Amino acid sequence: MSQILPNPLNKIKVTTNLFWLLPFYLSPTLIVHPVLAATPPDGEVTFSASSPLVGEGIGQRGDISTKFGYSPPEETLPEPETSVTLMPSDKPIDETPILEQIDQQSLEEIDQDTDPMSQVTNISQLRDVQPGDWAYEALRSLVERYGIISGYPDGTFRGNRSLSRYEFAAAVKATLDRITQVLAVPGPNAIRKEDLAILKRLEAEYTLELALLRGKVDAATARTAELELTAFSKTTKLAGEVIFGVATIPTGEDATGKDIDEATIFGHRTRLNLKTSLTGRDLLLTRLQAEGLGSLSNRTLTPEGDLAFAGDTRSDVVIDELLYQFPINNNTQVVVAANADAADFTNTVNPYLDGDGARGALSRFGTRPSIYYQVEGAGVGVRHNFSDKLELSLGYLGGDAGNPAAGGGLFNSSYGALAQVLFKPSDRASIGLTYVHAYNNDLQTGSNDANLANLLNPLGFSVVTNSYGVEASFQISPQFVVGGWAGYTAARVIERGDASIWNWAVTLAFPDLGKKGNLAGLIIGMEPKVTNQAASLSQLGITDPDTSLHLEAFYQYQLTDNISLTPGIIWLTAPDHNAANDDIFIGTVRTTFSF
Repeated sequence: MSQILPNPLNKIKVTTNLFWLLPFYLSPTLIVHPVLAATPPDGEVTFSASSPLVGEGIGQRGDISTKFGYSPPEETLPEPETSVTLMPSDKPIDETPILEQIDQQSLEEIDQDTDPMSQVTNISQLRDVQPGDWAYEALRSLVERYGIISGYPDGTFRGNRSLSRYEFAAAVKATLDRITQVLAVPGPNAIRKEDLAILKRLEAEYTLELALLRGKVDAATARTAELELTAFSKTTKLAGEVIFGVATIPTGEDATGKDIDEATIFGHRTRLNLKTSLTGRDLLLTRLQAEGLGSLSNRTLTPEGDLAFAGDTRSDVVIDELLYQFPINNNTQVVVAANADAADFTNTVNPYLDGDGARGALSRFGTRPSIYYQVEGAGVGVRHNFSDKLELSLGYLGGDAGNPAAGGGLFNSSYGALAQVLFKPSDRASIGLTYVHAYNNDLQTGSNDANLANLLNPLGFSVVTNSYGVEASFQISPQFVVGGWAGYTAARVIERGDASIWNWAVTLAFPDLGKKGNLAGLIIGMEPKVTNQAASLSQLGITDPDTSLHLEAFYQYQLTDNISLTPGIIWLTAPDHNAANDDIFIGTVRTTFSF
């Protein structure tokens, strides 16, 4: 008989009448195939694998099978019979060293289905194992007699999963460890000598794989120690994000009715996030940001259509966000912020599209409902889960909280206070009811007249607003999400009069379109518009005579795990809600690097 070294990269399928061949979960990466667990009708143990042959017959492929006959416990187990069948093959032999092949296969399989569930104490916990299954009694015996069965987090055993030699070797080793413990306890549950003899034989056969496992653990331990010695910090992680953006306005008129000459800009937004945890459950977030891509409103003369990742042009490094988040209990999170916004403590109910400019929607309007932009600055936020289906968010942020001068401070400067109830009928549906009370804080989207604080504060008028929003998102399928919102703002210009401002949107998201990680999106809506105003405000020129629609489409293509490319277009049908202005078209390409 030729000497055969089985290729450990090939899958093994095993059927056996020996319940001790343990279908159980060993570690977060090793799961023994449940076909090892019970007695097949023919009462045989059969190992089979296809493998290149090493030794005689190089250049051919072979099928090897080994059969162990079954005998009652009092009989002697027969020696294995081995047969090898050689078959011509035109496939080249993989000359990669066996150890390297084992490493490669192990890394590939470790990534799959690695989350364990807790130890199974009753066979009924495995919902895909039924009393009528031929392996049921063997599994039940393993649970009750040895206590070494585990499954997946969803309560399944997944008995049809294939098994590699690498995984099987670890299974045998863990089984022997358990047997060693049980042997020390005499009684009816003690392991039979016949079972132990067969397991010892298997341990000897898989000596190479066991040695490789031990080597990998030692290497991982050494690597971990090295990382701990050279780490930037034991409590802080550094995460970065860089956006390169190109935008152009090929045609259209600005808010004053003047032609916009074709304008093309290129710039960046760079962020470095320092994430510190002092207790393991808290988070101290410090974000450094530099912007080098100017707002398009400098050219269009209206906040309508502004990009979510644009702002300043000077690339000055600033602390864009500084907050500390910690739990009071399992259901309540508190955020204390020196610089933050509403999205840091509440759900904006716009999944997939709210990527804060780096992912999802391209425009500020499409990123999240406009009323959330009225809450930013320093203060505190609380997020409490009454249950899996009901959540409450409360928060107050002052715009100039650190300024001791007149008109400054936490309560005397501009501010926004938010309360939101979020209903989650299922894990695919969310409905939010939001209220925001603000002082001298604008919606930062829509027409110039809809942003009254920016327009009238320089004239000495203060603005108080009460905003009400309804937001919803429904994931119809894994690759189709429908959402949208409607928002109403009751604005009062102190000593001048009131105005009503409306906005709405319908959104469509298509996750994983064309490739896992990709995202397509469509947004149709009306950015904030003044629909009614007091005569005294009309005298100041506060009026939006027409309705402009915001139409946006984008496709986010995931080039790698860390690079995405997002081309898109934004169409404004009546810029600044004035039909006298020609439509504006904005084209943009966003490239996001994360590290």
